[in-house]
Amino acid sequence: MKNYYNYSAQEVLKELNTNLNGLSDKDIASLREKYGYNELQTGKKAGVIKIFLGQFKDFLVIILLTAAVVSLFLKDYESAVVIFAVTILNSVLGTAQHFKAEKSLESLKSLSSPVARVIRNKMRIEIPSREVLAGDILLLEAGDFISADGRIIENHSLQVNESSLTGESESVMKTADTISASDVPIGDRKNMVFTGSHVTYGRAVVAVTHTGMSTELGKIASLMDAAENKLTPLQVSLDKFGKKLAVAILILCGIILAANVVRGYPVLDSFMFAIALAVAAIPEALSSIVTIVLAIGTQKMAKENAIVRKLHAVESLGSVSVICSDKTGTLTQNKMVAKKVFVGWKIFTSEKLDMEDTLQRSIVKISILSSDATITDGTAVGDPTEVAFIKLANDYGYEEEDVRDEYARLSEVPFDSDRKLMSTLHSIDGQFMMFTKGAPDVILSRSKSVLTEHGDKPIEQENIEFIEKVNREFSQEGLRVLAFARKAFDSHVKLSMEDEKDLTFVGLVAMIDPPREESKQAVADCIRAGIKPVMITGDHKITASAIAKQIGIMDEKSHAVEGVEIEKMSDEDLKSKVEDISVYARVSPEHKIRIVKAWQDKGNVVAMTGDGVNDAPALKQADIGVAMGKVGTEVAKDAASMILVDDNFATIVKAVSNGRSIYTNIKNSIKFLLSGNTAGILAVLYTSVLALPLPFTAIHLLFINLLTDSMPAIALGLEPYRKDALNSRPRDINEPLLNRSFLLQVVLEGAVIAASALAAFYYGLNTGNTALASTMAFAVLALARLIHGFNCRSRYPLFKIGFFSNRYQWGAVLLGTLLLFLVLTISPLQLLFEIDPGVISHLGIIGLLALVPFVVIQLYKTIRTGITK
Repeated sequence: MKNYYNYSAQEVLKELNTNLNGLSDKDIASLREKYGYNELQTGKKAGVIKIFLGQFKDFLVIILLTAAVVSLFLKDYESAVVIFAVTILNSVLGTAQHFKAEKSLESLKSLSSPVARVIRNKMRIEIPSREVLAGDILLLEAGDFISADGRIIENHSLQVNESSLTGESESVMKTADTISASDVPIGDRKNMVFTGSHVTYGRAVVAVTHTGMSTELGKIASLMDAAENKLTPLQVSLDKFGKKLAVAILILCGIILAANVVRGYPVLDSFMFAIALAVAAIPEALSSIVTIVLAIGTQKMAKENAIVRKLHAVESLGSVSVICSDKTGTLTQNKMVAKKVFVGWKIFTSEKLDMEDTLQRSIVKISILSSDATITDGTAVGDPTEVAFIKLANDYGYEEEDVRDEYARLSEVPFDSDRKLMSTLHSIDGQFMMFTKGAPDVILSRSKSVLTEHGDKPIEQENIEFIEKVNREFSQEGLRVLAFARKAFDSHVKLSMEDEKDLTFVGLVAMIDPPREESKQAVADCIRAGIKPVMITGDHKITASAIAKQIGIMDEKSHAVEGVEIEKMSDEDLKSKVEDISVYARVSPEHKIRIVKAWQDKGNVVAMTGDGVNDAPALKQADIGVAMGKVGTEVAKDAASMILVDDNFATIVKAVSNGRSIYTNIKNSIKFLLSGNTAGILAVLYTSVLALPLPFTAIHLLFINLLTDSMPAIALGLEPYRKDALNSRPRDINEPLLNRSFLLQVVLEGAVIAASALAAFYYGLNTGNTALASTMAFAVLALARLIHGFNCRSRYPLFKIGFFSNRYQWGAVLLGTLLLFLVLTISPLQLLFEIDPGVISHLGIIGLLALVPFVVIQLYKTIRTGITK
């Protein structure tokens, strides 16, 4: 591999056969064919066979297979066939679930892949990072995720965090100079940038030298094994519960085994029954159900513009009690439009500027030159505020490319949120002139003169007060205001922050970013859901308050504070006041973290939005970090749990609603599994205690396990999202899923189903036919558990939520009923599953008894929810 850091910038361009105009279409086609796409090759994924065989690793499945082998040895072929069939079908289902979840998650990865800004065919464009090629001219600025290795051609105060490669947390100052030493460590290659690192300051033009697996990160990736998928907190909780339940059930099965042997049942039959009971009773499908429901849920959320990067975020969404949101682009349209211009002591509307006037023409040109935004073929690239300047100039016949070509940028000091300024140097009519734009208060504090129609005049206190008054009036109208200034130099200098003083104030441009139409309703939905919406913005307090009142975030009971006020508060002070503050203005990254912590210390689950590099710490601190998909930097996206494709506050609220529904669906699936298994256990315990014949055979329980586990449970996970999800307060994140109330419902509903199955058992015993009694108990238990899926759809009765609103549930029930009917009526299957042929004449009784639990539970739901009133 060539050491491009030893090459000069021009030598690198020549070596890569490229130039600052970028690659041409012809170059792109040939390079793509030669090098492929800019992506890391993942480790070889396990194939279908490996995943399928992996399903047999479960301890209980091994016991079951052992029992099947024993059955073969004792020539009990029917039992062996059924056991093998059950385990194989369960493994097929588990394999299908695995690949379904993997497919869903892979699709999310592709949705959230970063983009890169490059020059191609002499034009600045954005492309997916996977399409970057060696020879591309990459444009970097603060906040960008670096998607390829490259040599810096032009450097403008670039600083890069390379901790992903070097482990060094401090940003590295970069240079475009050639490095003469050989074998230089990565951390000392100051004229190179690397994949996986991110820009923290400044900007640069870079020639891409390596992509994909040939990058430094690719070398590391080739040495690493694929990382294992982590279980979500919910899955961990369920796994712990499942293990405890398994131990309890195995002990119970051991007791039943001993009791049956004492009562004279054959040892093998007792052994087989105990194993079958254990497998049927333990809800081994819990973890896989959670995985597939979460994966499908996140896929659905992605279609609704909320990409969930971390599965645990779905679980946390239902508990969100505070949403700290940025204003610009999230609550508003992020389409800044210049509305008013203040220059020469006069205020003009943007529609009535006079380009014949020197001052008005001057501020329009300065706004272009001190900005980085561009508009190409109607597509804007850059900060929305700067785009507003370009649109304003376009309205008066000025194209940004023409103006920037005429007055080329010679030097610059990039914008950063701490000093709230950006400065550029240009040659204007033979004079070197620095143009500075930034916050009005900062510009005024650094100005010693003001531009008038008669030239520069010393700035007086009354001038400052008048400008501040105009700024205040603009802000009270909800306008965003930026100030412009200039400063002349005698010679070409390399600008630094030290030059941003002794400025000449030029004027103000006031812009509006109107609230999104849906923001007001989304805020109202938040409040209805018991969620506190909070605005955190860099704007002035007056501006922020105006927008907040307009959309309902701020009322007469709440107030706004600025960052300087937060500075004066201790953590305890902030914690005591945080509930009364709805708007935070002019805040720094440190303030955002303190605000999030203050809410968390009061026991709240906080969602925090952000788009910049400086938002990343707060996004990580929040329970759910939400990055902007359109204007968000790659650093912010990397720190976030969720990405908003449309940068819309309403999408967050919708995601919270969906998160609540997904959690409820998972809980309902678990309730269905546990209550059905409880029914089988209670029925067996009842007959064992009363020394009655066993109500089910081992094959019956195995059939029920296959039939009533995954299909209806997954169907419950696909229940349509609840329209009333936002009518209740957030769920306590510390509340265990399997709390006392939940387990009580499981036992009671299981008891009702068990009672119905035992009624069928007694009905059969009264005929004097023990085989018929067992068959009827089996049929009622299987059918009742299938129908019980409808009970588990909601806490409301079925007529309230709609009988046919979940077609998947109907499909699972109808398919299960058909399989049960075939087993009960077809002679070969009757023999295989130990079915008494006489059961055919009792199908009506079986159907009625299977419906009893459904009717009882539906009546209880109706009374409990007060629907009859």
